[in-house]
Amino acid sequence: MREAWTAGRRRQRGCRTVWTATGVWRWRRNPLRRPTDLFEAWVAFAALVCVLLVAPAVGTVAGLEVDGTLQRAAREQRQERYLVPAVVVRPAADPPAGTEADPSAQRQAPQRTPIVASWTAPDGSSHQGTVPAAEEPPQAGDRFRIWTDTRGRLVGRPLDASSASAHAALVGLAAALGAAALVETVRRLVVRRLMHRRYIRLDRAWAAAGPDWGRAGAGS
Repeated sequence: MREAWTAGRRRQRGCRTVWTATGVWRWRRNPLRRPTDLFEAWVAFAALVCVLLVAPAVGTVAGLEVDGTLQRAAREQRQERYLVPAVVVRPAADPPAGTEADPSAQRQAPQRTPIVASWTAPDGSSHQGTVPAAEEPPQAGDRFRIWTDTRGRLVGRPLDASSASAHAALVGLAAALGAAALVETVRRLVVRRLMHRRYIRLDRAWAAAGPDWGRAGAGS
């Protein structure tokens, strides 16, 4: 019986600790509860609802919007970019400068030996330019494939659907975390303002009671 009573007391203390930590005690009616205590409790409750419901909703909406945009861009890239055969002509004398490749192609391409290659565009036009070698060491006459647009200009690999979804998921997660951080920041600012007002009222009450402190009949 004593062990059961002790366990019950521990559970009560644990529940009381959680109850106090969550701020729900501020809703309890007691003579010491101030109006700002109740307001702070409602602010905490609203912040909790926003973090648990609004922030995930914001992240979901943002992720879906970005995913739709990226998927459309991926489809357009797959329709506008082609993998065409190219032939190594000779090693390039200097690093490629002023090539027709877009920046995304240069970022995605590994650091390889620059070569002069020739290729035929999907529209039938012939092109020659400096591109990174597909294999090391490059040999004249080697064949490889490069990404170009319809006119034969070098472009980057088109975005695939899985990469688009991964980027959208990261954006959604970042949006949810950002929304939650914003809610918590607002809550902290409100609580700080409430604390400032409480200190001001306490100072005023202390200043009003100060002259009578310790006098007979002053309630001390």
